[in-house]
Order: sequence, then C-alpha cells, then structure tokens
Amino acid sequence: MTDKFLYESLNNDIVDELISEIELPKCIGDNLKFSIREYQTKAFKRYVYLYKKGFNVSKKQTLKRPVHLLFNMATGSGKTLVMAGIILYLYEKGYRNFLFFVNSTNIIQKTKDNFLNQFASKYLFKDKIIINNKEIFIKDIENFDGSDMDNINIKFTTIQGLHVDLNNIKENSITYEDFENKKIVLIADEAHHINATTKSKQKTFDELIPSWENTVEKIHKSNYENIMLEFTATMDFSNENIKNKYLDKVLYKYDLKEFRLDGYSKEIHLFKSNYDEKERIIQALILNLYRAEIATMNGINLKPVVLFKAKSTIKESQDNKEKFHNLIDEFDFKVVDKFRKQNKIEIIEKAFKFFDKKQISSSEISKRIKSNFKFENCLSANNDEEAEKNQILLNTLEDENNPIRAIFSVQKLNEGWDVLNLFDIVRLYEGQNTGGANKDRIGNTTLSEAQLIGRGARYFPFSLDVKENKFKRKYDNDIDSDLKILEELYYHAKDESRYISELKTALVSSGIYEDEEDMQIKELKLKMDFKQSLFYKKAFVFFNKKIEKSYDNVKSFADLDVKKRNFTFKISSEYGKVAAVFDEKNYQKEQSNLSKIDVGLKEIPLHIVRFALSKNPFFYHDNLTKFFPNLSSILEFIQNDEYLGGLEITFSGINIHKEKIKNNEYLNAIIKLLSEVESDINANLSKFEGSSEYEKALISKVFIDKKLKINKNNERINGQEEFIKDKPWYAYDANFGTTEEKNFVELFARRFNGLKKKFDDIYLIRNERVVRIYDRLGRTFEPDFLLFCKKKDKNDSLTYQVFIEPKGLHLKDYDKWKEDFLHVIADKKNSLKINTDEYLITALPFYNQSDENEFSISLNKALNI
Repeated sequence: MTDKFLYESLNNDIVDELISEIELPKCIGDNLKFSIREYQTKAFKRYVYLYKKGFNVSKKQTLKRPVHLLFNMATGSGKTLVMAGIILYLYEKGYRNFLFFVNSTNIIQKTKDNFLNQFASKYLFKDKIIINNKEIFIKDIENFDGSDMDNINIKFTTIQGLHVDLNNIKENSITYEDFENKKIVLIADEAHHINATTKSKQKTFDELIPSWENTVEKIHKSNYENIMLEFTATMDFSNENIKNKYLDKVLYKYDLKEFRLDGYSKEIHLFKSNYDEKERIIQALILNLYRAEIATMNGINLKPVVLFKAKSTIKESQDNKEKFHNLIDEFDFKVVDKFRKQNKIEIIEKAFKFFDKKQISSSEISKRIKSNFKFENCLSANNDEEAEKNQILLNTLEDENNPIRAIFSVQKLNEGWDVLNLFDIVRLYEGQNTGGANKDRIGNTTLSEAQLIGRGARYFPFSLDVKENKFKRKYDNDIDSDLKILEELYYHAKDESRYISELKTALVSSGIYEDEEDMQIKELKLKMDFKQSLFYKKAFVFFNKKIEKSYDNVKSFADLDVKKRNFTFKISSEYGKVAAVFDEKNYQKEQSNLSKIDVGLKEIPLHIVRFALSKNPFFYHDNLTKFFPNLSSILEFIQNDEYLGGLEITFSGINIHKEKIKNNEYLNAIIKLLSEVESDINANLSKFEGSSEYEKALISKVFIDKKLKINKNNERINGQEEFIKDKPWYAYDANFGTTEEKNFVELFARRFNGLKKKFDDIYLIRNERVVRIYDRLGRTFEPDFLLFCKKKDKNDSLTYQVFIEPKGLHLKDYDKWKEDFLHVIADKKNSLKINTDEYLITALPFYNQSDENEFSISLNKALNI
C-alpha cells in the first residue's frame, strides 16, 4: 500500500490542469443559494473528475467498490454546502436515495433545517431546484420502501438510532432489507465518530461483532453501486489503523490552517490574565459592548455573543449562570469604574478610549450591559435535552429576532454548532486539565476547548461597502483600526503557564492559531525625502470602483463574453457502430468517408428550435431579459445574429448531407448547444463589476505609514532594509513582501538607470492593500506594486501609473484571472487629464524571476522606451 493519501496522489500539475478545465456542473451552481467559494469549487470539481473517470485514480490505482471517500474539511468551511452540491450531482447521475447520519440529535435537527426548511436562514437551496429542466423536491423519509424515484429521498438519523433500528427490528423501522437491490448514497457527518472499532483494533475488525462501524460497513457493502461520503474536520490520522483505513479515501483536504490563512476565519487571541472569574466576566462584557457599538457606528447589524464555559459538570455550569445573573443585577457605574482603574490591558484601554470619544459614560456602559444580558437573553446548553430544546435558538444566533447574548455550557457545543457571532469564550475555572502533565500528551478537556474555539472562529460576514469581500478578514494589516476587533475571537483564561502552553499546542496543531509570541509588529514608514517631495503632495493615484452590475447595455452574446464557437454534434449510424471491428484497411476506408457540415441555427426549422428552448426554463423570455434587457422576443433571440442566429452547429458523420439530418438529431444537437450557451452566460454573470471609469486620490492620502503584524518565521519578516535604504525611487523604508517581490525590487534596481534617462519622479510604491482595482466580474485585486514615472519632456507632462504583480510559479495558474485583468488594463491604456497633468494607466504581466528578460521587455513596451 502506498503511504500517500488519495488527495496527495491527485495533487500534481497534470491532474490540477485537468480538474481546472472541468466546469462546475449546472445542477450544483444553479441550485445552491449561497455563493460557492474557491476551495468548495475545488472540492466539487475533484469529485466530478473522479466520478467521470469511473473512480480510477490512475492507470495503476482504481478505488475499491463500492466507493468510499472522505472530505477532510475545516470547521466552518461549509461541509454541509458541499454535501448538498454532491447530492444534486448524484441525483443527476441517477441516484435517488440518500442516508444521512451523524452522532448527535442536535446536528440532525440543524441539518434537516438546512435541507428541508425553505424559511430557515441557512437553507442551502434556491427557491426551486431545477435539474435537467425539471423541478426536483427533497423528501424526508423514514425508510426506502416508498422512495419517490422522481425526487431526492433522504433518511436523516443518528448513527446510534440507525444501529439500534437495524439490529433490533421493530414495526416501520428501517431494516437491512431496505438496502437490498437499491443503490444508496451514505453521508456521514462528523465521521470520526464511526471509527471506534478501527481505532481500537490492531488488525482488521471482526465484521460479526455488532458496532456502529460494522453497521455502516454492512449497509455500504450491500450494493456494488453504493457510495459512502464522509465529512469531518477532526479525523485522527496519527492513529496508524485510522490512517491505513483512509489512505485511499481522503479525496479532499482543506484544514483549519488553510482556512485561516485564506482569511475565512476570525483570528484567535488567548486573553490570559491574572483576573479571577468575576473580573474575566466583566472583561468579556466590556469587549462585547465595544464590539456592538463599533458595529452600530458603522452600520453593521451585529449582536455579539459570549459563551461561558464550565469545566466538566452541569452543576458547575448552573452555578456559573446563577453567579452571572447576580453580577448583572449588581452591575453599575462603580463596577465599571473600578474595573477601568485596575485594568492595564491594551485592548480594554482601547475600548474605554472609544467609549470616552463617543461620550458613553460608565453609567451608560453599565445600563447597556444590564439591558443586553437580561435573564431572558441568557441560555443554557449543558445536556442533550437542553441542546435539542434550544437548537433553533443556538443555530440562529445571528438572526435579528434572536435575543440570546450569553450561553452557558459544558461540552454540548463542541460539534455541529454553526455560530458566526460568538466573539468571547470565558473559561470559568482554573488549573491544567487531566493528561497535560505529560508534555507529549494534551488533555482531553484541553482538546475539547480547542475544538470549541475552532467553532467560535467562524467569521461573521460584514463589509462597509461593495468593494469588500464580506466573508473574509479585511483588517489583518490595519492593526490600529477599531473594526479589527470584529474579526477576532478572544478566549479569556487565567494566566497559568502550563495550561496556556498546552492550549497553544492544541490550537497551533489544529492550524487555527498562530502563537502571538511568534508574531512581530513591524513599522513600515515612508522615506522622509519622498514625503517632502512635490510629487507625494500633489500627484494622484488612480483606481476603479466596484459597482452594481448593469445589464442595460447588453445587446448581444458578445457583451456577456459568450463565445461564438461552432458546436460539434456527432450523428451516429449503423455503419459507424460496426466499423470498429473491421480490419485496419477497411477501418481507414471508413474514416475517409467521415464528413462534416456546418448548419446555422437559422437554417434549422423554427419549431424545432422553439421546442428545444421550451425544454429549458433558463431560456424562457422572462428569464433571458434579466441578462438581455433589450431583447424584445424569443423570435429575436432565435434569429438575430447577435444571439442564436449567429451560431452554427457542426454535424459530423459518415457521408453526411444536410437533407439526411433528422429532426430528432437537430433537437438533440440544439439542446446540447443551449447547455453550453447557458454555461457561458452563467460563467460571466455577476452581481458586481469593476467600473470602466477611474477615480483619483492624492497619493499623500492613500500611502501612509503603517504597522504590520508578521510571523517571525515567515519569509516576509526580512524587510530588505539594507538593500533599499539608499534607493530614492523606493518610497517605503522596507519591503515586507515575498521572496518573489524582493527579487522584483532587485531587478528594478538594475533597470533604474535606464529609466532615469527618460523620466523624472520615478517611484516604486509597495501596495499594502490600500489600492484596490476590480475586474469585469467585480473580483478584487490589490496589485503588489505601483510604479510612477513622469516624463522629462517639458512639453509633455505625462505620468505613467503601472500596476505590477510579482507571482510565484506555484500561484500563476491559480491567479490567472489577475494576469488576464492586467492584460486588459494594458490593452486599454486609460489616459486621464488632471488640470495640466496627464496620466496614463497601464499594467504589466506577472513578474517571476524565471522570466525576467521577458518581463523587462514588457516594461520597456509599457513605458514606450
């Protein structure tokens, strides 16, 4: 057996290229309500790729049947959305019966809401699910006897309930016979719970011994066509038996570290202090109010929540809740003033400075906190009964009409809890947990605390304007901003070195946390000579804006980048079907008889085209006018050269002639052509777009001194200070960029003498996420550098502004859209006049050290040297 996991076997350039060419299936993209993120798209495409290959990984490796795969994806990364998408895809491929199981009743209720309740805020599908031009419904069933073969049938159950039902037959319950002669898709959430047998055995477990794992295995193996899909964030691959079981099953891995680095999580802060429990509570309440006020001031609808964590018993949690209510009853301005006076913690001081600035007095602070944390706004979730009873409140904490502000819990929220607006977790106990005394072993309680922190790290989406991605962190490089606290989760605990060390180890291991001791604050300052220059004070920088997409001027396929390529349709024939068994000579003769003929859509009988259009709701007139508002009728759509009338179908076959093409062949060809047109249109639709007009701002208002937080082990920590300190053309005193960005600066230094013969005011400015530009789909791009060069010619005041992006080879394909956008900017070369000065906006292709000569040629061309 290979030591490589399946996902590692697929991680190579050849497979990556093949997967990148796969289009996201329409049944997925058209029917999911939420936007699909890049990593989720990759998960879908990887599954589609393997499915289309018949689950053949390579010439040497074919997956065992029935197929069994695992998606190892981070908490909060949208595993349920991926489940929903694959269910839609497998329905299209002929599967109708799905068995969803998990270990927790609470998760069952939440998942049912996500799949079945159209009025739930986290319902996953659009109002209508349309697959192959037909509306599909999702049905909740008790067993598979009465499956509706036109729709999606899902049996939701706990693994415990499934095991009991199958091994203790009772009336109307599901039985093993339900799975005979039916192909089933088994979907296991929090799948690490079904591996107890594998984990505990040295050898293959005995299938005759009743266990959850054996029950699942028996169902899975009941039909060769069955598929089992497991989803979890926390599989223990350090266990050799678990690792061996899943080597050929882990199709996709997207861990917490990637999730955090991609900006989709909150940043975690361990708020360790010498405060007692009461003061830790007050600390969290002050930050809670600070967040709420920051959000309100910026028009963000946020109700931040605090979780108070007991160590191990329900009684402890109940006592914590009682003490909390007593504290709230006594909460007044004296409590606030006393805490403020004794506090020396930077973030708390920052909160009080904010309150002072907004003239929120200690008395008003206490009143708002008392109001926010009234008895009825606090909830317990200590056991299964409470968690199940309150599951709707627990899983809709972000909703406006949900009043809950504080939650008291022991262990029940470590899994299956979808919460975005949890910002503070207060550990209401002290001491190191069992197991931590051994430096090589982390206590189980600490591991569960780390897991809870991982759940709380889900990002609360917000943006101040349409320019920003509301689902990603925006203030990593703006550590002085008040808004940064809306992207941070604080875990409040006693400063006990052994415990904190153990918790850090668990969090770093999970990937959700970077040890703050590894982080350094770096000051990035503009050079004084640059600040004092006339160019800095008077010159402008140009950028476009993200605006709502308007389709008012769309009058053709070309306006939506739908390519007018011929669609090829092969006509089958009886002769062609037997030709493959002839000898080589006759086979070559047969090939010589193959012919092709181009037929314009306008040449095909109108009633056939109309019928093909009627079979797909996407091409109904009321839907088409959303994208083509100038379209007057379906007839115009069919006959106008700007739409279908300008398309052709290439028919191929043996001795083919136009008069021999049958009506049903025309129909099938048009249906497939329309499917491609629909995919092209959908691929180019967006809610936003980059404006064609550029806006300006004074350089002195945009580029300022900044503070950056950088991991001391990161390549960026070296600021290249010695190299650039005597380079007057480099605006900042350091370059905390990647190795590729530093290589570019060194290349520019070698090219500088050639530039200064023609230009004055040559400045290269590193863009620390302050200048953003947007492509035609509204995607955000922050080029790493902006180059400004002003001509020396007294009669020509032209200043070039050039966008430049160094890019490592491993990222060139992934970020290809950015390079395409740079080419668009370079082709347009926007010329703008401000007073008597003229600016030319242009761009260069990606810089990489491996092709410096080609880049230099592009630079000369862009600057007309």
